[in-house]
Amino acid sequence: MISVVLLGTGNVSTHLLAAFNAAQNVQVVQVYGRSKAALQRMAKDVPYTSNLNELMEAAVYVLAISDDQIADVANQIGNKNALLVHTSGTQPLSVLKKHSRRGIFYPLQTFSPGMQLNFNKIPMCLEVANHKDRPLLEDLARAISQKVYFMDSLKRKKIHLAAVFVNNFTNHLYHLGEDICNRNELPFDMLHPLIEETAKKIKSMRPIEAQTGPARRNDQQTIKQQESQLAEIPLELYTLFTASIKKTYE
Repeated sequence: MISVVLLGTGNVSTHLLAAFNAAQNVQVVQVYGRSKAALQRMAKDVPYTSNLNELMEAAVYVLAISDDQIADVANQIGNKNALLVHTSGTQPLSVLKKHSRRGIFYPLQTFSPGMQLNFNKIPMCLEVANHKDRPLLEDLARAISQKVYFMDSLKRKKIHLAAVFVNNFTNHLYHLGEDICNRNELPFDMLHPLIEETAKKIKSMRPIEAQTGPARRNDQQTIKQQESQLAEIPLELYTLFTASIKKTYE
């Protein structure tokens, strides 16, 4: 049984707590958070504390907190004989430099309140400072996921960058598409089948092969016509994406 102290009460921590609780060989012995109200909502069946000096002993301490808090919180944790890891996609291993046993436990997924996730399919990106800690961290990751990858901080930053494009930027485009629909009294759910088909296609073909649309065809007439309709959203976005697609297929 791997004992875990989970630090944080945000989206990542909430989903990790559910995943750890569902695992057969993991026991969350305590949850830490600054807000007692958030702790009471999240850690209903687990001991919790808002005092770092009251942290219980565990095999692994998981810092599932915002990037700008990681170094500060890590430095306040005493030099316990345990593995300390953070869940950031961008922060380096060195941010935990005060601790000799340190690592990364980065789940490559988007986390929103109230959404049900199958953690078994979520890639876990791992890194350790000491190779002796690799089996422990791998066992913890495999307790909740079938997709486990060891990579250094540079590669983790690159996959996080790729994730920003395919998730964060794409979701913002969904928002802009919904805004166009709302402004013109059109139901956004008309686009749901298109969104689903687009996502499904890249599982069987490369995105560069799946590209369609006026920019892919270099259909200048349609492009100019659509540019003239973009009073409600930044024209620069349409122009930049169109130019990028055209350059890709020149």
